[in-house]
Amino acid sequence: MAVFTDENGNPRSEPMIDEQGNPVLCRAAVAARDRMIEQLCALPPIAPALDAIIERFGVDAIAEVTGRSRRLIVGADGRQKLQSRSPRANLVETKAFMDGDKRILVFSDAGGTGRSYHADLSAKNQARRVHFLLEPGWRADAAIQGLGRTNRTNQASAPLFRPVTTDVRGERRFISTIARRLDSLGALTRGQRQTGGQNLFDPADNLESSYAKEALHRWFGLLFQGKLDAVSLRRFQELTGLSIENPDGSLADDLPPIQRWLNRILALPIALQNAIFDEFLGLVEARVDAARAAGTLDLGVETIAVERYEIVSDTLLRTDTISGATTHLLELEIARALKPLTFERLEGLHALADPQHRPVRNVRSGRIALVVPARSLLTDEGARIARFELIRPLKRTWMSADDLAESNWEPVDHEIFRECWRGEIDEAAASLSVERLHLATGLLLPVWDKLPVDHVRVSRIAARDGRSLLGREVPAAHVPALYRALGLGEGAPLAPHVVVEAVLATGRAMEVASVDPLTLKRSLVNGAQRLELTGWLAARLDWYKAQGCFTEIIRFQTRLFVPLETALDVVSAITRG
Repeated sequence: MAVFTDENGNPRSEPMIDEQGNPVLCRAAVAARDRMIEQLCALPPIAPALDAIIERFGVDAIAEVTGRSRRLIVGADGRQKLQSRSPRANLVETKAFMDGDKRILVFSDAGGTGRSYHADLSAKNQARRVHFLLEPGWRADAAIQGLGRTNRTNQASAPLFRPVTTDVRGERRFISTIARRLDSLGALTRGQRQTGGQNLFDPADNLESSYAKEALHRWFGLLFQGKLDAVSLRRFQELTGLSIENPDGSLADDLPPIQRWLNRILALPIALQNAIFDEFLGLVEARVDAARAAGTLDLGVETIAVERYEIVSDTLLRTDTISGATTHLLELEIARALKPLTFERLEGLHALADPQHRPVRNVRSGRIALVVPARSLLTDEGARIARFELIRPLKRTWMSADDLAESNWEPVDHEIFRECWRGEIDEAAASLSVERLHLATGLLLPVWDKLPVDHVRVSRIAARDGRSLLGREVPAAHVPALYRALGLGEGAPLAPHVVVEAVLATGRAMEVASVDPLTLKRSLVNGAQRLELTGWLAARLDWYKAQGCFTEIIRFQTRLFVPLETALDVVSAITRG
């Protein structure tokens, strides 16, 4: 560039040219450009996703329904050649997939308009569709339209959706938009949430939820206080252009919304993106976990697939005086098919040779689990809570590092771990999980305020034979309070096993149907959970001990406990007496 001074004395610059009018190039810049081009051309080629899939499986196995008029394919001789595709090619490819001649279908936005690829009962190919959502882009409506191509009426089976993402945390920004749009689509078309999403995403995946917005507000506070490890306040404001600081040095009241924050984060280097998202998601998951533990996590309508269900009891709660609509409380016994994680699948997901993956066994129950590191939670004060995920044959749980160190889980040899894992698999395959729950069904709006406010869960119980029930779950511990709130007295007494299970699961004290006004509760004694009876009479202490209870003097006071191992038999005996 040639520097000159204008008529006002201000320095200016313009491209420099020689006597022939040719631009004068900077030799250092030209050398840097040539070196960059040389390095780029030395990199191995990366095929687009569509071409990579076709190259892997071959054109004879894949039906391509896209807007491409030409494509490179590998011929029988192993050489690439350019193939032209007519507008009718998409029709031929669609027919080949629906007839079962080609088992794989790849379609784009251009191929997802006006066509259906579901397992139609009139089609030859009625296999269950496994729909991989690849490169969804930023348009949620286009992705939803594509998902709708494989989920239609008159189908042999519903599709299995699998969103595919990379390890870039920012990609959750796009997936969360799709998750939010799916749920809103269900609310608009079917009058309920989760109809569109069908539990496809976890609440922690939605980065535009109330939990995420609250977590972002706290993230800004921690950033302002300098308690984040990923980035400092000064660097964040320089890189993103977002100002969260007032001129007087205080935290701004009008903080950037989460949509703007997400868009600015996506412009940062990948490593910095991931570090920021890890801390932010730690705040989000801490709030989601707290809401789930408190029973206030709003999941919309959750579908529970069961093998069968039976109505044990049906209690009429209310009859509307105008419409005659009724509200019922059903006690259901549901049987679920156990779907354990096979040992081969476990080895494919997690390398057992990794020193961070620890096989453990519970010394009390004898159950086994694989401990793997999980994302740390972040408290509102900025402190990190290290967590581990316990992968078990039938479920997954999360524990903090401190809780895991104080628990009964101990390391176990790999050979013993393999044998125990397969033993639990065989045990699960030969049985069904049978449980009981209470479901309020019918006209619920007039009694909604009488239902427990700390447990809001609307469920659809769907059996294999096609029967289904829709209602709101009522924990067993809240059933007596619901009867009293509706003026129905105490209602039918709960079975002893229901009382024991409810107290152990929720920690809520419950009354025991007996001669004496007994209450069963969960107490922490010497670091262990116990079942304790209160309200007993001292004159009948020997009788309680004869039924299997035991006493312990704590702080000069005699307390009565029920053994955990025989709790059901002891409570049943007390109820009969």
